[in-house]
Amino acid sequence: MIKLVKSLFPKKLKKFIKRKVLKKGYVTKPVHITSLIKDEFTLDCTIAYNKYGGYCTPFSVQKESVVQAILKGNVYEPETIQYIIDHCKNGDVVQAGAFFGDFLPGIAKNISKNAKVWTFEPSSEYYRCAEITCLINNLHNVKLFQVGLGAEKSEQRLQIATEDGRQLGGASRIIDSENGKFVPIKIETLDSIIPEDRDISILQFDLEGFEIPALKGAIKTIQRCKPILILEILSHNDILTNDWFKENILSLGYQITGKVHNNTIITTEHNTTKLA
Repeated sequence: MIKLVKSLFPKKLKKFIKRKVLKKGYVTKPVHITSLIKDEFTLDCTIAYNKYGGYCTPFSVQKESVVQAILKGNVYEPETIQYIIDHCKNGDVVQAGAFFGDFLPGIAKNISKNAKVWTFEPSSEYYRCAEITCLINNLHNVKLFQVGLGAEKSEQRLQIATEDGRQLGGASRIIDSENGKFVPIKIETLDSIIPEDRDISILQFDLEGFEIPALKGAIKTIQRCKPILILEILSHNDILTNDWFKENILSLGYQITGKVHNNTIITTEHNTTKLA
């Protein structure tokens, strides 16, 4: 019987198995091979791990710093993730945009038992990666939506690459331009998605300059819950001097209380007391 099985294998295959598998017992260096079929339906990705869990990283933006950190087994923005873990207490966390889910395992595995993470990613490619990241880690407390957040329900165009072909990855943005590569996306308001019986403790936006429209669509939730706001404020888009922000957010008692990574932390006495 053994002779019969051996005879079914070509000599080259037997030598390969003996040299590469049987001697070592396992394959030590997996190699990423890009898909031979290039179409919009085939997701090209690499699975990587760090101390919080596993991630489905998009191969199209493998050179981006956040992807490189994960591929090396590190945590991207560890201080931001730790701040959210330390301050969310019993409430839910809103996190947008999700990208491939680089924040999700760290947050979802360390919030209270009944809390949820509400996260949003409008890009089809990155949404699918974030979805797989949730599956890898079995994150049942994450509510992932393939939409962007804005002031009202609408359809927009998301720039995913520059005119010279550079992929934007996590820096994909909604801008008024004809240059570059764009994909159509759907916009929803946060207020239309978050049920009124959910208590939001932290709202973290990394929306590449689209924070004000997203905050406008979340104003009822903000007024109701007074969550900690963690906003990435770009130098050319100073949210803090925006008239709407001053009239509708700062008027609620919010003030800048710190920075973490490239994010500005904005809190009220309400959530400071609630978190004490």
